[in-house]
Amino acid sequence: MKVKRFFAQTMAEALKQVSEQMGPDAVILSNRRVDGGVEIVTALDYDENMARQRLGNQAEEATNGSRLAEMQADQHRRLEDELSRSRDRIREVREKRASQGASYAGSFAAIQEEVSGGFGDIEPLPQAPREAYSDELAQMRAEISSLRDMMQGRRPQPEPEVSATTAVQQRLAERLQEFGLGSDLAGSISRRHKAGRLEDGWKQSLKILCTGVRTSRMEWLDEGGAYALVGPTGSGKTTTIGKLAARYVLKHGSDSVALVTTDRYRVAAHEQLFVFGRILNVPVRVVDESHSLDDILDELSDRHLVLIDTAGLTSADKGYQEQLAELARSHHNIKTHLVVSATSQPRIMKSVWHCYKMANLAGCVMTKIDEALTLGESLGFVMETGLPVAYYTDGQKIPEDLHHAEAVPLVRLAVDRLKTLQQQQAVAEGLKEHA
Repeated sequence: MKVKRFFAQTMAEALKQVSEQMGPDAVILSNRRVDGGVEIVTALDYDENMARQRLGNQAEEATNGSRLAEMQADQHRRLEDELSRSRDRIREVREKRASQGASYAGSFAAIQEEVSGGFGDIEPLPQAPREAYSDELAQMRAEISSLRDMMQGRRPQPEPEVSATTAVQQRLAERLQEFGLGSDLAGSISRRHKAGRLEDGWKQSLKILCTGVRTSRMEWLDEGGAYALVGPTGSGKTTTIGKLAARYVLKHGSDSVALVTTDRYRVAAHEQLFVFGRILNVPVRVVDESHSLDDILDELSDRHLVLIDTAGLTSADKGYQEQLAELARSHHNIKTHLVVSATSQPRIMKSVWHCYKMANLAGCVMTKIDEALTLGESLGFVMETGLPVAYYTDGQKIPEDLHHAEAVPLVRLAVDRLKTLQQQQAVAEGLKEHA
């Protein structure tokens, strides 16, 4: 909102000035007779709600829009009076120091420009040494800046002092967020960089990520045991089990591996798993009312590796509690892993983790790495939850697109993905400019 005061000998002349300088959209806040004529206070883009906010507690006295406009005009008059007094002080400094004939004019010129830029023409300030008037100049600069903010309806805010280190930390946090990390984690990591260049902080941050991302040292195929994959529908549980089973068969044969599914809640839920079983010549068992999970695992105790597929249920689905409790209370040492899609939003990843953590999660598997724009979201998730990453998948090929997870290659892959995204954005911007 722009507020301005006009003086003229008659009301007609004042209204003419308003029309010429403010245009037809000007709102008259107040008009009154003064010595030598009349005074009109006008505003452009007048907003009653904004006016109430600026007046604060005083606005409570206004019972109607007319009274509020008058109060706004009174406030503007007071501010202009304060500005006039500041101008007088500057003029006093000029008159006081003019006789000394100093040669330095830089600081005063800056004040002159600052004042005239917001409030009209001011007479040139005198030349004087910086040492003699620095305190006065600083005080006047602060006063004028405060007045300008008040005239424009803003609360004066002190300018924070930003050190070089803080600036680097802020830029580093921004880059880490571009990488895909959440704002809290990015800020926490960037603050560990106490001094130095941005690139030094970036390298240090990547080392922190490599240290913070936990991975499983042993491969399931060699270690053996019973492993269950849990997670929402579409996260890639069944396909990942197929890849694991295919890799095991290629390395050890099909005699010591078996597949199990606990999904008895959906029609035709077992079809894909049975297809894998037929292709690999591996037995597939189904947990149902007649065959409990422990009963089936007892029968498969001679198998070196048992992979357990589960239904993608949420806390709102029937059977959710039953399925997780069955895994948690088994007398077999089932290592349950959460399957997380790298294309999911961080909030969804966290929600899924809260949904399945009652199954005593031993780690996680990251899927659909190839479909994600950035991987920082997934890395941030495993850092914040502390879940070790056992495997990650980056395509549909069985079993080629399954990889045993290691922290350094994962972080390096995430960096490469960020560079690819930045290059794509640069190309898109270039095409946009030439369009």
